[in-house]
Amino acid sequence: MSRKEITILEDLLSSNKKIAQDIRLYLKAKNIFSINLMSSPGSGKTSLIEKLIEELFPKHPIAVIEGDIETDLDAARIKAKGVPAWSITTGGACHLEARMIAQVLKEISEPTEFLFIENVGNLVCPASYDLGENLRFVLLSIPEGEDKPLKYPKAFLTAHCLVITKIDLIGLLSFDLEKVKEEARKINPHLAIFATSARTGQGVKELATYLLYQRKQWLETNA
Repeated sequence: MSRKEITILEDLLSSNKKIAQDIRLYLKAKNIFSINLMSSPGSGKTSLIEKLIEELFPKHPIAVIEGDIETDLDAARIKAKGVPAWSITTGGACHLEARMIAQVLKEISEPTEFLFIENVGNLVCPASYDLGENLRFVLLSIPEGEDKPLKYPKAFLTAHCLVITKIDLIGLLSFDLEKVKEEARKINPHLAIFATSARTGQGVKELATYLLYQRKQWLETNA
């Protein structure tokens, strides 16, 4: 990478960081707790959000921003659950940026307690872009194998929570759950880890409880 390319990237990240901080302050004023979900394509981000909606909504109002390279199919799935959703299509970009999120925020009505941001399916670029979130989830599905923490360490280093998805398949595929947990915590000792299945509902209630606790702590800190 040339010096010019490095300078441009640094400028982009610096601008993104400033917008992300503005988003964080805006959401704080609205008492909206936001979660950025990162993963490889097909790991089950949308399915996980659907199951969390079933656990939390309507008692806890939710909004969702869906990031995709093309189509608004995922946003349509969320709307079918009765939850407002916005689709951001990047047209080829491999990640969401804070400026994209900022364009949607004013459309989110009150009261909203949780804002889920489903990032573009990618474990590389999204890790470098703050979206103004309070929590960052990295998802890893059983079919993907055990090596993702070692191959994509930044995604795990910058996350607060590792959500292992499709855990119902663990008996059908070669996957060492404890090894993955160990490797992930070598990279980030502070990771909260949940094993979930959108098909059976395993672990979803526990994850929803974790989210409620994190928001409660955040509200108390910001009081």
